[in-house]
Amino acid sequence: MTKDEIRQKVRARMQVAGVARFPGVDVPIPNFVGADGAAGLLCELPLWRRAKIVKVGSDAPQLAIRRAALRDNKIIYIAMPRLRGERCFVELDPQKLGARVVCVASLRGALQFGRIIPPQEMRPVDLIVCGSLAVTRQGARVGSGGGYGDLEYALLRTEGKIREYTPIVTTVHPLQIVDDRLPMRGHDIPIDFIVTPSQVIAAPSLHPRPRGIIWEILREERILTIPLLRKGRRVAHGTPTPRQL
Repeated sequence: MTKDEIRQKVRARMQVAGVARFPGVDVPIPNFVGADGAAGLLCELPLWRRAKIVKVGSDAPQLAIRRAALRDNKIIYIAMPRLRGERCFVELDPQKLGARVVCVASLRGALQFGRIIPPQEMRPVDLIVCGSLAVTRQGARVGSGGGYGDLEYALLRTEGKIREYTPIVTTVHPLQIVDDRLPMRGHDIPIDFIVTPSQVIAAPSLHPRPRGIIWEILREERILTIPLLRKGRRVAHGTPTPRQL
């Protein structure tokens, strides 16, 4: 099955079972019944307790995780939608937010009160929590199809903010776990742990992680629409920057 066919299959499953929460299944990463329970189970894991800096997806199923991270006094990073601008990450530091910490877990609140920074100013990330549309018990993952989660990982890996063994976790409904073979390419990020409302699944390390940006597979229109990719290509290929010309 193709990735799009798997996405359609999972959305249909969730629709029929009635486990998708508002606004339904026709969004990039659907919210699901039990997302708060999955977040609670994640927060019991030692890797969560050890993490001081967490990169968290901005999707609705991870809202409870963002709230928990701020409650637990962790600094979190959220990517700007579509990585627009060279300052494309939002830093939320509970120590600096004060009373505003109660309203910044949503993307709107984060953009209003968080510190918008480039990757170079981020601290090294201890844990990645991403949204997924479908996963396998072997650690393969399918996202929304936009490819931004993979690009975020590649950018941060290139900047040294993510290491090879930085844990990657996702929270999903059990119906999002599939037995199909998910096609994984060199730029796709795998999952180390899958957390549902009732269990934690440790995935074997069968899929290699991207070591950075794979320029040869990026489409020209994608590079042109993301400022950091335009800048990164100039550096990677030795093309003079406008300041040098």
